[in-house]
Amino acid sequence: MTGQEMAGDGSGATAAARWVTGLFAPQVLVIGLPPVVGLMADGWRGGAWGLVASALCGGIPALVILTGVRSGRLDSHHLVDRASRTRPLLVAVAAVVVALVLLISLGAPRLLVATVTAMLAALTVTVPITLRWKISFHAAVSAGTVVVLAHVLPAAPTLVTGALVVATVCWARVRLTHHTPAQVAAGAVTGAGTAWAALSAFGV
Repeated sequence: MTGQEMAGDGSGATAAARWVTGLFAPQVLVIGLPPVVGLMADGWRGGAWGLVASALCGGIPALVILTGVRSGRLDSHHLVDRASRTRPLLVAVAAVVVALVLLISLGAPRLLVATVTAMLAALTVTVPITLRWKISFHAAVSAGTVVVLAHVLPAAPTLVTGALVVATVCWARVRLTHHTPAQVAAGAVTGAGTAWAALSAFGV
């Protein structure tokens, strides 16, 4: 293989990694997951609750990040620079807390409340870590999403397919040199572990 061909292969792999990173970005998954969970838990009523959770848990942080990127305060909507993560993540924590209080007080489906609790649990663990070490939120959110989906979809195929997706996300983050293998592994374990713990606590 010539040097030019090798360079082309590398460029193609990098492009694929960027595509995976965008498709499975934390904001995308956090916005997309609650309506699916709500719909599976309680039909259209649950789906409507899921949209409320999406707007608060995903929409508000995404808007803050977008505003920061456009103003130049943030490097990208993937928050590559660890030092720039603190403010958007604190906003995310506050938004998830508000969503959780609202869902509980107004009687949203139990599984949806458990899902939002899992989001809060993941943030509670990962935010303090990222102040000192760049744990991967892409890996954490994708792994947590798989665990939640395994509770509303057939578990075995969901876990197998989900594991492949999480592995691909981890590869993409390392390929783009945004994270080390240790950082994506820690993110995946944290996301899966906190999601499992939260759902177990609710007995779902």
